Parts: sequence; C-alpha cells; structure tokens
Amino acid sequence: MPANLTPAYKAAEKAYRRAREPAEQLECLREMLREIPKHKGTDHLQADIKTRIKEVTQELSAPHKTGGGGPQTVFRPEGAGQIALVGPPNTGKSALHDRLTGSHAATGPYPFTTQFPQPGMMPVEDIAFQLIDLPAVSSEHPVPWLANALQPADACLLVVDVTRPDCVEQVAAVPSLLGERQVTLTRCWPVDTRNGDDLEDHDPFSVTLPTLLVATKGDLMDDAEGEVATFCELAGLDLPTLIVSATTGGGLASLGEWLFRHLGVVRVYTKIPGRPADMGRPFCLRAGETVLDVARLVHKEVAASFRYARLWGGGDFDGQQVGAEHVVADGDVLEMHT
Repeated sequence: MPANLTPAYKAAEKAYRRAREPAEQLECLREMLREIPKHKGTDHLQADIKTRIKEVTQELSAPHKTGGGGPQTVFRPEGAGQIALVGPPNTGKSALHDRLTGSHAATGPYPFTTQFPQPGMMPVEDIAFQLIDLPAVSSEHPVPWLANALQPADACLLVVDVTRPDCVEQVAAVPSLLGERQVTLTRCWPVDTRNGDDLEDHDPFSVTLPTLLVATKGDLMDDAEGEVATFCELAGLDLPTLIVSATTGGGLASLGEWLFRHLGVVRVYTKIPGRPADMGRPFCLRAGETVLDVARLVHKEVAASFRYARLWGGGDFDGQQVGAEHVVADGDVLEMHT
C-alpha cells in the first residue's frame, strides 16, 4: 500500500535530516509523527518514528556522566563538512588521518588499532573539513554504534590498501556490512541525503554517503592507476578514486581540492555596514543555497528579522540589493539588513 506522504510530512523529514542536536531532532520527529498519514501503508514507518522518539528522549533525559561515561562516538559536524574514513583493517586509515589533520591518531601493524572515532580538521585554503577516523569495518569485529557515528557525515572516504593480498575480499565485504546497518555508499557527488524530495519508498533513518575510494600506499605500486583499476573491477566497486601516500605525501594536496569541488562548497563572507568584510572567516554552504541560508548561519534572529542584503561579488554590480531567495556563489560578500 503506498504511503502517500504529504508535503507537510516531507518538510518535517527534511528538517529532521538536517538537524544535528538531539533536541532539534526530537522536535522534528514529533512533527513527523503528527503529519504522517495514519493508514496501513505507514504502520511500519510510524513504529520506526516512535522508536526513534523513545531513543532520543532517553538520550536527552539521561544524566551526563563524568568519568566512566565512555568515549564519544558521534561528533557534531564542524567546518565545511564532516567526512568519515571507513575501510577494512590495516589499510592506513589512521596514518592518513594523522598526516592530513595532525591528530596523532594511534597506528600499528595490527588490525583494529582504532577503537573509537577520532576527529580532526584538514585545512583547505581558508576553510577546513572535519575528518572522522572510524574503527575498521569487519565481520570479525562488529561495531554496534557505527551507523550512528555515520549519521552526521556529509561524505565518506573508503580507504583501501591494494598492496595487501587479501584486499579484494576485505573491501568487497564493506558495502554489505554497512548495508546491514542501513548505510549505503554511492558514487554520486554531491548527494543531499536530507532533501526529502522522493520519500515514498525511503527510510528516513537510513544513511546514504557519497564516497571517494582512496588508495593508500601509492608509493609502493609500480603501476598505481592500473593496479587500482584492476582492484575495483575485482571487488565490484564503481566509485571515483584517488591514489595517495601518507608516507611521501603524494596525492594528498588533491584530496582537499577534490572534496571542495565535488561537495559543492560555497564560501560566503560577511560585513557590517561601514566596515570592511571579514575575509578570514567564511560561512560554508552548498551550491544552490541562498542568502536566507547564510542569515540562518549568522544567527537565527538575523534570519527571523531579515529584510534584504547587499551583495559584493556575484551580483550585477557591487552593493546590489538582493532578497532572501538569491542563490549565493563562492566568494560572495554579504551585508545583512534586518
């Protein structure tokens, strides 16, 4: 039976997928439950929403533990985007994370060195991407909270070591192991997994991540491009690829540029009337977002009382007056008026 989800429900689900804080998620979940059509076609989805409401409510009501509460497993996104590093054991994920972010992540020549998520910031020009190094994906060492850790991510780096003799079998198992946790890796960039445009057969609690396959230890390969292409064919993977080396630094500079371009990052700078623009701290958005989206990032009160903005950069002339729905471009400077 079709769900026949209403525009009001779809808007609530879109808000839920954009929410980052548990309190905001709970508010959106309650709105989803209020707006979902009540019939047999939505019985399963209603049950899922009620379960998620219960889980988030328990999370919010639980006392904050000090000492012994356990390591953090979910991190709020920071910077231009949160990128998760996943892969089978001993592929060089932690070494790559350390080289890109200076995190000093634990590394070792044995599997499952990384036990809990390790965040770090990778600078790219005047912004930074948040990289989250995650435990290895393996049937031998399942991680029950992995899907929750991936929920806030904007994209994924599937880190592989094609010089290992067992690399094909290990990496080929990763998509199915993640699929068991409702996580899907896709080659499509950018992918807005929170847009809510096609929800009839969609699970709002699944995670779909645009994925770049990163082959480490490129310095140890004689024909890196050929070996990686053969590996992808044997492993049945159809993903964009980048070859790097955490040891020599080869290819690492291209990674940040690749993410910037394929995620559609847009940097917008702001200024106060009568003062020069603050060109050192851009707000990071995605291609297609608007002046009102910038206002929301500045402050919710600015968005609520927004009247117009003056634009330098992407307009017909400097200081052009634009409205809330004007689509911003990379490098734009906005002066908000409320």
